[in-house]
Amino acid sequence: MKVCVIIPAYNEANKITNIIRGVKEQGFLALVVDDGSKDSTAQIAAQSGAVVLSNLANEGKGVSLKNGFAYALKNDYDAAITMDGDGQHLPEELAHFIDSAQKSAAGIFIGNRMSNSRNMPWERFITNKFMSWLISRITGQNIPDTQCGYRLIKREVLQKLDLKTNKFEVESEMLIQAARLGFRIETLPVKTVYNGTKSQINPLIDAFRFSRYILKVIAGN
Repeated sequence: MKVCVIIPAYNEANKITNIIRGVKEQGFLALVVDDGSKDSTAQIAAQSGAVVLSNLANEGKGVSLKNGFAYALKNDYDAAITMDGDGQHLPEELAHFIDSAQKSAAGIFIGNRMSNSRNMPWERFITNKFMSWLISRITGQNIPDTQCGYRLIKREVLQKLDLKTNKFEVESEMLIQAARLGFRIETLPVKTVYNGTKSQINPLIDAFRFSRYILKVIAGN
């Protein structure tokens, strides 16, 4: 299976090298999509051996992911794996995603941190539990950790997705669209390293965007 690892990043100059090194040690292409960082994320990523795409401005995680998916399709990858650029996902677990994807006909494989969530900040835990319950109801599939950014998406799913959102809600949109297209979504346990990094999610603004998106989904738009 030919796979590239897409790493959307914004101001992650201090962490991006270790992520890229870990991905390359596992034998995968590291594709960093720099979202208009104000620091040297893009330069350091290139020096570390990643392929780098750069957004001209800070456009959002959704834009970065869509640009990464377009690259994966154009270059004939069988699947794309997405990892966050803040070091919370362990490259050594990439093999678990590949193994699951090769054994299953599901279209998306998403990490599940909730079985070992002791170190998860409480506000993330509560928000994630609610959003996972809601999106599981909408998709008709049990997805315990819908907000996990560590996921594998097969080529046949990428070809059919028509993602419209540009910010963090894109990860929910991806699951809802895939489910409505008839693709099965599987979960697998992953570890998450919480290193005191402040989340780039704005609780008020991004909650508003998510709510607006969900209302559109419910309304059938």
